[in-house]
Amino acid sequence: MNFDLTDLSLFINIAESSNLTQGARKTFMSAAAASTRIKTLEAQLNCTLLYRNRKGVELTESGQLLLQHARLVNRQVAHLKNAFAEFGSDTAGHIRIFANTTAVTEFLPEVLAGFLAQRPGVTIDLQERLTRDIIRGVLEGSTDMGIVAGPVASKELQVLHFSTDRLVLVVPANHPLTHNKTIKLRDTLSFPHIGQHEGSTLQAFVREQAEKLDITLSWRIQLSSFEAICRMVEAGVGIGVIPESAAVRHSKTMRLAILQLDEPWAVRERSILVRDLEALPGCVRPLIALLRGK
Repeated sequence: MNFDLTDLSLFINIAESSNLTQGARKTFMSAAAASTRIKTLEAQLNCTLLYRNRKGVELTESGQLLLQHARLVNRQVAHLKNAFAEFGSDTAGHIRIFANTTAVTEFLPEVLAGFLAQRPGVTIDLQERLTRDIIRGVLEGSTDMGIVAGPVASKELQVLHFSTDRLVLVVPANHPLTHNKTIKLRDTLSFPHIGQHEGSTLQAFVREQAEKLDITLSWRIQLSSFEAICRMVEAGVGIGVIPESAAVRHSKTMRLAILQLDEPWAVRERSILVRDLEALPGCVRPLIALLRGK
């Protein structure tokens, strides 16, 4: 096989755009040149990588496999460039992080603010993703690290525990459920719920737990932040399941009651996911150490 990094970058751009012309434009080449390169790549690999149609392109099974390996190669090349740019210094480089909702909205902004203030040469791409996408991203090399809550079943990843995440139920201060010290999710069925927006990891997690209990929660409104959820709860619109840290913070300025959820899944271990800690760029390891308190 005789293809170069440009071929791999082109293929990634086409795959992510689902369009050959747009992928070519992102790689700074003409559509005709891109088409020729892809055909040559398919000939060398002896397989079809793309299905072409009027709307664009769709990856074949072989294309999906190449995309996974191409992303890994590109990430390793980026790591190599970063490592030699500052000779392994932790003061410069780029970090991509896939994280769950709680991490993105609750504690990462404060942690990253201090980290970036001390390292002007570091840039960070923080993306909120579902747990399954975080795991896949770390495995495929499309992110340097992932942050999740709950168990992770993958022998190919290093799972670094760093804190505990507890989910609680927030209700208005005078709500009937406040007579209970603890409560089960099933006990909340007769009350409307306020949740996070579709696509958030917490919303997906709560829905999953309800499905496992064979119950259906009534969602009255879904919002993008824990503060907005708490304001709706305070106004009597409904009740919500949110992280305890957010509930405690907002209860200081709002009339809320916090109830402990008597569910085994309410307490979740937070973990950092990486493929190989020692192989990460110099700027990533200090961030992981900071999160782990080391």
